[in-house]
Amino acid sequence: MWERTLFSMFRCAGYLLLLLIAACAKPPVIVPPSVEVRPEKVETLSPVSWDAIEGWRQDDLSRALEPLLNSCRVLKRREGWAEVCRDAAALDGADRLALRTFFEERFVPHRVRNSDGSDTGTITGYYVPDLRGSRTRSEQYPYPLYGIPDDLLVIDLRSLYPELGDYRLRGRLEGRRVVPYWSRGDIDQGRGAVAGKELFWVADPVDLFFLHIQGSGRILLDNGGSAMVNYGDQNGHPYRSIGKLLIDQGEMTRDQMSMQNIRRWAQQNPDLVKRLLAENPSYVFFIERPPSMMSPPGALGVPLSPGRSLAVDPRTIPLGAPVFLDTTWPSSPAPLQRLMVAQDAGGAIKGAVRADFFWGMGGFAGDYAGKMKQPGRLWVLLPRGLNP
Repeated sequence: MWERTLFSMFRCAGYLLLLLIAACAKPPVIVPPSVEVRPEKVETLSPVSWDAIEGWRQDDLSRALEPLLNSCRVLKRREGWAEVCRDAAALDGADRLALRTFFEERFVPHRVRNSDGSDTGTITGYYVPDLRGSRTRSEQYPYPLYGIPDDLLVIDLRSLYPELGDYRLRGRLEGRRVVPYWSRGDIDQGRGAVAGKELFWVADPVDLFFLHIQGSGRILLDNGGSAMVNYGDQNGHPYRSIGKLLIDQGEMTRDQMSMQNIRRWAQQNPDLVKRLLAENPSYVFFIERPPSMMSPPGALGVPLSPGRSLAVDPRTIPLGAPVFLDTTWPSSPAPLQRLMVAQDAGGAIKGAVRADFFWGMGGFAGDYAGKMKQPGRLWVLLPRGLNP
């Protein structure tokens, strides 16, 4: 969802300058050690047996078949996936034994490890919030939900600097210079080419803020209809957690931190809400989806499946691949072990053993997503013969 910012590029330039200065200095005399010790390389993905996956034989794999077939809309054009997707399409209505046989014969499970060799990481949750809104501004609906402004520049460096292919810079023109785009506080004050880009007007600023974090949402319109909106672009500023700010300010403890408690704090401190939200300079612009779309698409471009779609770091886990998750239910020691499908990504989802569990839409899903933050393990399933 989010991508590296213009500030990252400025920082890279600073690093290059320091390296040039260091190159001009007189080199120190270095005495080589008698024994060179090199850190052992950790394989991020390592093949294991099916018996090594705790909870594998207890899951109802039929629940993962539909999201896998959705992924196959993209995967079937990639090397190593065509036959797997063809066989999966023939499994509609298959019993549990046939499904398990399919996965165990067609895939090899790979344990996911962090760079330090550990196999445990953080599992969080996300959802699609419902917001009360309108297509026209009124006293009841005063907060704008913006589309992509015309003055937002997105600079792709891959054609000129392939080694910086991960960088997509965002900014705006100021004369002949490219400068950082306006921050959240600036945009809320009307700066930037946002006038006329209002898609909807919503009733609650905190709900709008959480929509920016989740990346997708459903607008419940005042005329009885509804509309789906999805991440379109971002202003290029880094995300800053308002939850951490509230902890640092002593407003709540780390154990009390949840989306529900942030909302409760906002209701109790309405005069402080605007200033708190402005502490996070990141700002998201949206696009409206067709009325037929009942679930938002993830980074893979296919609809997300509640309870079976996972957001991952695609630098480690390929989008579209099945991933077995071993964690616990939010605020409970009860095991949550099931086959998911990696169909989304996010700016906060960085690292090998790191994932975001998609709970679905509305308040029920939000209750689970807001409370979910616990350790978990991952195994990515890759077609036999496909090199990870």
